[in-house]
Amino acid sequence: QGKQKKARKYAVMKRMISLRDERLKEKDRAKAKVKKKEDPSAIKEREVPQHPSCLFFQYNTQLGPPYHILVDTNFINFSIKAKLDLVQSMMDCLYAKCIPCITDCVMGEIEKLGQKYRVALRIAKDPRFERLPCMHKGTYADDCLVQRVTQHKCYIVATVDKELKRRIRKIPGVPIMYISRHRYNIERMPDDYGAPRF
Repeated sequence: QGKQKKARKYAVMKRMISLRDERLKEKDRAKAKVKKKEDPSAIKEREVPQHPSCLFFQYNTQLGPPYHILVDTNFINFSIKAKLDLVQSMMDCLYAKCIPCITDCVMGEIEKLGQKYRVALRIAKDPRFERLPCMHKGTYADDCLVQRVTQHKCYIVATVDKELKRRIRKIPGVPIMYISRHRYNIERMPDDYGAPRF
């Protein structure tokens, strides 16, 4: 009779001796942790992120004409597909002057898309667009846009990306511009700004 083959177990780690094992010398052994008793009279400190002064609950006082709109990569592509002029459609949506802002990482994403998206690149290089420099590494725009609107509450984010929308909805006081029925719409914009609610 031959030797029976055992099925090799995957992801099995080598057994290591515990640092509390008696077989180890005293100096190599791990010390038992001694719990410190909490002083009930001591003042408890906890770190709470500072709330921005521009927000009055959900009402953002920093938002007002001229609106600064952070544009995402897919928003430009969908605008071209819907045959919409970016700046004019923004003004039609908000009834005020709009300054589209484009970050370096969004520009990098459009450049990476290649020859197929050359029209989007030409639109992004429009002199009416305000260029915002990025200090982070890489060209992943979503994290950059989320971080930017968390720090500065003076932007409206223009995007069609569902994942990015979901992340921005968690940040209070940041409206989202999106495309539906061949026109721009705005989400979560207070009526007091003179912008329509759809």
